[in-house]
Amino acid sequence: MSKDTSRQRRLDPDRLVASALELADAEGLPAVTVRRLAQSHGVTPMALYRHFRDKDELLDALAAHLFASVVVPEPSDAPWPEQFRELLAAILAALSPHPNVAGLTLTRIFASDPGLALAERTLGLLAEAGFSAEQSAEVGSQVLCSLIAIVTPDPAGADTLDPEAREDRLRAKRLSLAALPPRRYPHVVAAADALVHCTSGQRDPELAVDLIVAGVRAVRPAVKPGRGRAG
Repeated sequence: MSKDTSRQRRLDPDRLVASALELADAEGLPAVTVRRLAQSHGVTPMALYRHFRDKDELLDALAAHLFASVVVPEPSDAPWPEQFRELLAAILAALSPHPNVAGLTLTRIFASDPGLALAERTLGLLAEAGFSAEQSAEVGSQVLCSLIAIVTPDPAGADTLDPEAREDRLRAKRLSLAALPPRRYPHVVAAADALVHCTSGQRDPELAVDLIVAGVRAVRPAVKPGRGRAG
């Protein structure tokens, strides 16, 4: 294989996006630059500009990659809440491995075909639930924000990366809560272990999706007879 052919393989857009995603996963989104990506592939930044005009286009490609990785469930005859829950679980499964990049999806969902397809499916289910177009847009945006928040690292907990130091801090929190006056804070003391687990940034994805779906159902407008499916 010639050097030119090898270089072309390294500069394949999909390979470049995969490299950018690995870099973001390892070092955070600020580390993803055209210059840094070019260095990792042994080329000059100018060599990348035929694929991405600037960093913003590179970030667009990263978001499109995330949307394309969502395994969207096929439409079915199931009630809309069940289909909606399956869709949110699929989105969450795609975002969870890449918390440093998840935030890109909020402002870039309409910048790619995979994002548009996901938006169309989401808005369609919300319309089936009885929401107007305007309401569906607002609810859909809030839902995506919630999914991003579930997977995004807690800035307050990002200062301690050493596992032993982190465990020491959690143990101290647990002892502090357990030592509270039980007559004054009976529920906090009883739930001390669980509360420490929750504040450590570990979240139950199934519960999170259930809460989102329950919230959407709770604010669902009154549906006229014959319109929308049960749920």
